[in-house]
Amino acid sequence: MNQIFVALGIESLKPLLSALVLPPVPLLLLIVAGARLMFARRLLAWLLVLLGVAGIWLSCTQALGGALMQGLLAPPRALMESDLAELRRAPKTSIVVLGGGRRLLAPEYGMSALRPYSLERLRYGLWLAHATSLPLGFSGGVGHGALPGPSEAEIAARTAEREFGRKLAWTEGDSRDTRENAIRSVALLQQAGFEQIVLVTHAYHMRRAVENFEHAAQAAGARIRIVAAPMEVPLAGRLRLSDWLPSPGGYELTYNALHEWLGRLLGA
Repeated sequence: MNQIFVALGIESLKPLLSALVLPPVPLLLLIVAGARLMFARRLLAWLLVLLGVAGIWLSCTQALGGALMQGLLAPPRALMESDLAELRRAPKTSIVVLGGGRRLLAPEYGMSALRPYSLERLRYGLWLAHATSLPLGFSGGVGHGALPGPSEAEIAARTAEREFGRKLAWTEGDSRDTRENAIRSVALLQQAGFEQIVLVTHAYHMRRAVENFEHAAQAAGARIRIVAAPMEVPLAGRLRLSDWLPSPGGYELTYNALHEWLGRLLGA
């Protein structure tokens, strides 16, 4: 479906589409529809209102967010020490960190900065590079519909050097989404002779990222193996009463799970 957006020249509208089809907008529309029908069809109206309210409540809970994360995305496990030991011996391998957003201006710094997701990924990528002695690169440009300015890759390179005292081996700053991250990073690493990519992103994003990178490698005729290095992998455990109560973390889990599921459907 992503090809349809490209053909119509409306790729920049993808963030708007996500906002319209993901919670809470559809659930709010249910409530509005119920309110409009309150005097004409009272039973149906109350049903729509209750469904909308229940949907908003559940979409803000850790219980539903966690279930959607496991059911829709099935994130891979985190790397273990045995995996790191194997990577230390791996030839022609590069770590690739995927961008997760930027702030065009962070007033406290007086310059652009990475958003928390990007900064967390960069930090883990730097940790992996230190633990394995592998070269580290960052892929991220200016997203669809975002204001022009420095790319995420530029900001990441500056942050790595100034705040962590490490230089990135390479950067890719032209991609606008995960699909382009994959296409451009694979092309760059294929040309440099790499045969394996250790892919760093959050657990909720990993399945789509790996699929895009594997597809990009296949399309380019590159024999590049993709190793998932997910962050914040959800831990299994018994649900508590508080997991059924609305919270910012619950909404974030639900939104990320549905956003990634939609992204996989659209091929983004």
